Amino acid sequence: MYQFEHKIRVRYAETDQMGYVYYGNYATYFEVARAESIRSLGLSYKEIEEEGVIMPVLENYSKYLRPARYDDELTIKLSIPKLPDTRIRYEYEVFKGDKLIHKGYTVLVFVDRNTGKPCQMPEILTKILHPFFE
Repeated sequence: MYQFEHKIRVRYAETDQMGYVYYGNYATYFEVARAESIRSLGLSYKEIEEEGVIMPVLENYSKYLRPARYDDELTIKLSIPKLPDTRIRYEYEVFKGDKLIHKGYTVLVFVDRNTGKPCQMPEILTKILHPFFE
């Protein structure tokens, strides 16, 4: 299993009238954690796209447990529970301090940019992720 942690501080613009993080921003937090997790492995989404593979989101699920507010520091714990093939599932837990406040998952599909059809995980990503699943 692959695991990664990323910290983010809630900005004022990310809160709603009630002072809570607006619910839609959790999808953005998930995306930031995904991009940074790949970057931490020495790769970027841009490089994957340059290989001719795009990764649209197929599913996005969120469960809100407790609110986050302006200036809270959040830790996003990301995991990839199984080695991807044509799809990759990311699972997330968002913590404020030691309290779990949010959890969710996204499923992305690998798509050949030229044909628009699903394809296998690109080789450059396979080489990087495979050791975490041996």
